[in-house]
Amino acid sequence: MMTTFPVLPTTASVGTVTLLTADLPRLRSFYTNLLGLRALSESFGEVTLEAQGTPLLRLKATDLTPPAVSRPGLYHTAFLLPTRADLGRWLAHAAQSGLRIGSGDHLVSEAFYFSDPDGNGIEIYADRPRNTWTYDGDQVRMDTLAVDSGAVLQSAGLDPQDLQNAPAYTRAPAGTVLGHVHLKVGDAQEAARFYRDTLGLTVMADMGSATFLSWGGYHHHVGLNEWHTRGQTAPQAPTLGLAEVTFLTPDLAGLRAHLAGRTDVQDDGDTLSLRDPWGNALRVQKTV
Repeated sequence: MMTTFPVLPTTASVGTVTLLTADLPRLRSFYTNLLGLRALSESFGEVTLEAQGTPLLRLKATDLTPPAVSRPGLYHTAFLLPTRADLGRWLAHAAQSGLRIGSGDHLVSEAFYFSDPDGNGIEIYADRPRNTWTYDGDQVRMDTLAVDSGAVLQSAGLDPQDLQNAPAYTRAPAGTVLGHVHLKVGDAQEAARFYRDTLGLTVMADMGSATFLSWGGYHHHVGLNEWHTRGQTAPQAPTLGLAEVTFLTPDLAGLRAHLAGRTDVQDDGDTLSLRDPWGNALRVQKTV
């Protein structure tokens, strides 16, 4: 099935990610202290964390067990900072915290990687200007090279040799969003077809065992890989980790028409909910 009309507007984006945790206070403290997120709302057993008023993460307490590496689900949640200087300020904070991180210069962006205490992957990144991206035909060119961390720090006016005197990083900057979410699936090519044909995403980079899709020409809002999960099917029991990914759109009409008649779609008026073939829960929500 090919998409024959706009399913979602080109301004569709990632909204929030919901994580299940067996230690809510610990996970909340981690995201507050290391990423500078703050509680937007909270109730017994649940907290929503925000960056300057933008909700990004929902943490829910549960008594489930951790997932196996080979289980389909979350690979990482990617926090997009507004500028390279913001990334430099965060990097200094991470160094002061003693955090062990990996990195990747993806040509379209510079990124740092680590995991939260529950083992959920995290990416912190800043984009390069879109007019500097290069293309191979209709696909954006991406790679994984070494990040020049010194240059990232210097972009924030920081001395890489004197990070202990860097200003405190107490809060995520305004404009911080979830740039993308990267999922583990059993078959990257089949998954790409699902996200293209169901939600109208466009494949921006196809690397065989990993695919990257977006709305509106962004390098990717959704990443899919089979590196640890090749051949796996949808899990039969819940675990800790990813509970749901929410996407935001100003208009649901096209998607609602596109999915009309499907029995696996729940329509709550302002949201449409479904699961991908590996059980990842997806919610598309209309913005106010």
